[in-house]
Amino acid sequence: MTGERRKVLITGAGSGLGRALAQRYATEGCAVACADIIPERALETATTLPGMDHTAFVVDVGSDSGFNALYLAVEQHFGMPDVVVNNAGIASGGPMAETTMTEWHDVIDINLLGVVRGCRAFLPAMLARGSGAIVNIASFAGLAGAPWMMSYGVAKAGVVALSEQLRAELHGTGVRVSVACPSFFQTNLLQGFLGSERVREGAERMMARSPDSLDQIADRIFAAAERGQFMILPSRGDGARWRYKRWFPEGYFRKLLKATTTLRRTPPAAIEPAAQEQAPADAPPKQVE
Repeated sequence: MTGERRKVLITGAGSGLGRALAQRYATEGCAVACADIIPERALETATTLPGMDHTAFVVDVGSDSGFNALYLAVEQHFGMPDVVVNNAGIASGGPMAETTMTEWHDVIDINLLGVVRGCRAFLPAMLARGSGAIVNIASFAGLAGAPWMMSYGVAKAGVVALSEQLRAELHGTGVRVSVACPSFFQTNLLQGFLGSERVREGAERMMARSPDSLDQIADRIFAAAERGQFMILPSRGDGARWRYKRWFPEGYFRKLLKATTTLRRTPPAAIEPAAQEQAPADAPPKQVE
């Protein structure tokens, strides 16, 4: 793909990390397909990118039919991408006892199955061409094993596992796989947050205290993905934390308990299981990752 004008598809490109990554690829001369659940956001990103040939698309990554429609639109109006960045997602948090099955279904369907849909849709063309790259945006929450991040952490752990298996499956085909696992940084991920308000407020504080900016995270993910790096840990200090967990799991667990003492001191609310469930909303949750 060196020397060619590459085509890049990014889901959740209407804001936050998706928009920042779109800027990186466009600056490198790529044509970018900006897909988002909100049409105006996708169009705003596409029209503000440097260069030409950028296109806006609408997609609900939590819907089979929605992603099928995106595939057909991209095929007809953009062409098969050389790089697919599965970025769209929603945030959630809270203890198991306070989660609802509605939350689990929404988060798994968007954060995990949305990535599955992206891989399934565009991988065949990459395999036929013998080249391409898939960049899946997970989270350090998928590696950390931290409490109070139930549905979100599980979905992101699934994205890591999916990426690991896909990397092995595609070895030797010319299609490479990367998975990025950033920690907290200042973005609009908490829009449409599902779950505990107390956890949302805690996440907001951690984002505000993060030493990493959105631009720094985007720069590191982009550079590492372009190098063909598989596991991308763009947040400062997470590489050491990840290695410590792998090499000294019990020591890591003790540090994790110490770091989450305040959260664990407050017991989850006593909620009757039947009262937890909420009627499905007419509109899907905002995908803002």
